[in-house]
Amino acid sequence: MKVLVTGGAGFIGSAVVRHLVSRPSVNVINVDKLTYAGNLASVGSASERPNYKFYQADICDEQAMLDMMHAEKITHIMHLAAESHVDRSIDGPAAFIETNIVGTFRLLNAALCYWRTLAPEMQAAFRFHHISTDEVFGDLPFDSGVFTEETPYNPSSPYSASKAASDHLVRAWFETYKLPVVLSNCSNNYGPFHFPEKLIPLVILNALHEKPLPVYGKGANIRDWLYVEDHARALECVLTKGKTGESYNIGGRAERTNLQVVEAICAILDRKRPRGQGSYRDLIHFVTDRPGHDRRYAIDPTKIESELGWSAEETFETGLEKTIDWYLANEAWWRPIRDKAYAGERLGQVA
Repeated sequence: MKVLVTGGAGFIGSAVVRHLVSRPSVNVINVDKLTYAGNLASVGSASERPNYKFYQADICDEQAMLDMMHAEKITHIMHLAAESHVDRSIDGPAAFIETNIVGTFRLLNAALCYWRTLAPEMQAAFRFHHISTDEVFGDLPFDSGVFTEETPYNPSSPYSASKAASDHLVRAWFETYKLPVVLSNCSNNYGPFHFPEKLIPLVILNALHEKPLPVYGKGANIRDWLYVEDHARALECVLTKGKTGESYNIGGRAERTNLQVVEAICAILDRKRPRGQGSYRDLIHFVTDRPGHDRRYAIDPTKIESELGWSAEETFETGLEKTIDWYLANEAWWRPIRDKAYAGERLGQVA
């Protein structure tokens, strides 16, 4: 297999790269624009493997994508390149429209053009795997319901709307042009190499710096949490075993309120890196809620579990402990980000 991974220097993309290069039979071609959240250091030792190659390029450059597919004789595409932070989409939605919608359109066009040049047996084996989010399904009540593959789309933020649009484009390219695609929608990821604008790494690093730990509203919003390395394994399953035209929901069966997540981080840090006085919980600071903040997301992963044989290996507790251990041991990765790119300031406020 020769797998083109878009966004392979990002959080989930780099986990996919690290996972796939461990397979000697897989050649990984990583393409990333290297925006603020792209970091080649996240690929780690994978960059030294003979079955790894990197291109710095923009998925909106359709000709560059097509040329790359021909040059590398790509057999599979895993499309993870996206703007992904809801708060940033509130501040500046244009980048999300450009990358997530237009970029996906350009990449689909390139993939279709390339696929049409392949021999019939190669066309049959080819896959375009589009990786999306559970946020496209919108808001769930606190006390009922889960997202299934049949849940209607109802996005709330510019980010989730842009991902919903890209999902629809991928399905249209399958139905209209017969491009062999598979899709997946995942719950909130966490783990090593996570850019510290997201809740878990932000809270870990703010705590280590003795800064307030911001919790939106009353901290009652619920998310289903998925360890990123479990997600990488799931994505390989979808790519290699998924049925064309089908979508698969990937979740960790680990619903927690935001406040429970922050309190769990504090409890682990109290054990591993005690403060001079008091608990890290003393730093929790409730702030004005995010505009349009969905109450709850919850994934039903029964389809991928029963049909493809995947299940999460990490519980929320084991995954969170591994994540915190990684941040404690890898200041060399996150320190430049905190010092130069993002110091933990609040984003996504509407005047």
